[in-house]
Amino acid sequence: MILHIYFARRFAMTFLLITGVLLALVILIDAVEQARKFGSADIGWQKLLGLTLLNAPQTINVILPLIVILATIALFISLARSSELVVTRASGRSALRALIAPVFVALVIGVLAVSMLNPIVAATGNRYLQLSESYRAGGASALSISDEGLWLRQGTAEGQTVIRAWRSNADASVLYDVSFITYNAETGPVRRIEAGSAALRDGAWHLRDAKSWPLKAGINSEALSEFHSTLEIPSSLTLERIRESIGKPAAVSIYDLPTFIRQLEQAGFSARRHKVWLQTEFARPLFLMAMVLVASAFTMRHTRFGGTGVAVLSAVLLGFGLYFVRSFATILGENGQIPVLLAAWAPPIAAILLALGLLLHVEDG
Repeated sequence: MILHIYFARRFAMTFLLITGVLLALVILIDAVEQARKFGSADIGWQKLLGLTLLNAPQTINVILPLIVILATIALFISLARSSELVVTRASGRSALRALIAPVFVALVIGVLAVSMLNPIVAATGNRYLQLSESYRAGGASALSISDEGLWLRQGTAEGQTVIRAWRSNADASVLYDVSFITYNAETGPVRRIEAGSAALRDGAWHLRDAKSWPLKAGINSEALSEFHSTLEIPSSLTLERIRESIGKPAAVSIYDLPTFIRQLEQAGFSARRHKVWLQTEFARPLFLMAMVLVASAFTMRHTRFGGTGVAVLSAVLLGFGLYFVRSFATILGENGQIPVLLAAWAPPIAAILLALGLLLHVEDG
C-alpha cells in the first residue's frame, strides 16, 4: 500500500507540473492570437488578458489526454533512471500491479474533469463568446433554448431585438410562430412583430404573414397595427453563428445537457451531436486510463536497454492515433453512421484492451 501511495503521489505531482507548464505555454500563445484577432477593435491589454484566461480552460480540456500521456512517460522514465522500477520488479511486483496507482489517479482526474472542469469550460467558453462578440460587433448576440421555445437576441445600431420562436426546422434556417420585439436603449420597447415564419438570408429576416404593432406611450397600438404578407427586417445574425451556438455541446454544462437535449428536440433541432458528446464525456475517465496504459507499455523498461527516444515517440504517436480514432468515431456518431453508445464507449474500451495486450506481451517477455 505504501508503494501504491508513492507511485500515486509521484504521478499526481508530475501531472500537475506538466499541466502548469502547458497552461503557461497556452496562455502565452493564445495571448498573441487574441491580440492579432482583436487588433482592429482597439481594446486594452486588460481585456485581451481576460479573453486569454477565459479561453485557456477549453484548451486544457482538449489536450488533457496528451497531458496524461506526457505525465505517464515522465513518471516511468524517472523511475527507470533511478532504478526504482527495477527494484519494484525485482521484488516480485508485476507491471500490472505497479500500474494500479497511476491508473487510479487517471480515473480520479477523469472524474474531476467531467464533474468540475466541464462546467468551468462551459461557463468560461460562453463568457468568452459573449465578450468577443461585443468587442467585434459592438453588440452581443445570444441564443437560448427553453421549454418556451427558441430565444435569440441580435444587436444592431438601432438597438436590441429579442426574437422568440416556438420551433424551427432542423438546420435553423426557418423559424415558425415567431415574435420580434425591438428595444431602444433610451425609450424601451418600440415595436412588436408577430409572424407565421421567418427565414434568415442575405443579412435580413424575411417574414411571412406578419403583423406589426408600434409600442409607444399614449397611442393605441392595435389601431396603428399593420399587416404584411412579407416583411424584411435587417439582422446582424448569420446562419453559421446560430448553428454554431446551437451545435457546440461544450458550451452546455454536463449537468444541464440532458435538459438541453430534451429542449432541442422539442424545438425541432437534431440533438444527436449533444447525445454523442454527453456519452463521450461519461467515457472520458476510461479514455484517460487507456492513455496511462498505452504510455506505460512503451516506457516501463530500464534505460540501459536503450531506445528510450523511440519508445517515447511510439507512445505519443499511438496516443495521438487513439485520439484520432476516438474523434473519428465521434464524427460517425454525430452523422448517424453508428449508434451513439458505440461511438462514445467503443474507442476507450478498445484502447484499454490494446494497451493491456501490449503490457501482457512485455510482461511475458
